Amino acid sequence: MHPEIKTLLYEAEDHYLTSEEVETFKHCASSLAQRLETYELLRDQELAIFQPVADQLLEAFPENKQETLERALKHWLSVLRYCAMAMLINNQEFLQRRLLEWLTDLVRVHQTQAIEMTVYQLLQIRLRELLSEQQLALVQPFLVQAEDNLLRTDDLAELQTTLQL
Repeated sequence: MHPEIKTLLYEAEDHYLTSEEVETFKHCASSLAQRLETYELLRDQELAIFQPVADQLLEAFPENKQETLERALKHWLSVLRYCAMAMLINNQEFLQRRLLEWLTDLVRVHQTQAIEMTVYQLLQIRLRELLSEQQLALVQPFLVQAEDNLLRTDDLAELQTTLQL
């Protein structure tokens, strides 16, 4: 549930909402409508979003196995789906706990950060083409969170050292 709405509902257990709280609720409801519209667009346009990304990825990495490229695309399909849901419920913790905690290690073990980074960059370009600025602004914080977790290279050397031990 939208955290602000949840908080307002709990606060309303012992009193009517104040005018300020009602305005906050109205803002949350309006935001929820925008988030739902963006969610539906991402869901309905998933193939239109990812097909050009897949085509460009094949061009960028012709020497890589197709299964490696497909795995990276599947990762980012999952990322976008979970980002869309996290955006809808306005909860970054949802994204962290449901996806990023396990997917981050998977990406690092396969050592596909360069491919994954390219998918992320191509996805960003494609989303800018399909989404309005307002829609992009709603989903962007979640995509950045995913990028920060999945493609962070500062822990890569530590992981490689651990795997070698």
